[in-house]
Amino acid sequence: MEFLKELLRFLRTRKKFWLLPLIVVLLLFAALIALTSASALAPFIYALF
Repeated sequence: MEFLKELLRFLRTRKKFWLLPLIVVLLLFAALIALTSASALAPFIYALF
């Protein structure tokens, strides 16, 4: 959790708000891969890419 606080502090002080959507998308992809890696949805996810 400390890493996220530090990242948000960095984005705010350096005015790098354009990085926030990129980070959110990467986190969503990571969650999608983690949640569907061993489930019945995996073949459908692979079809998307």
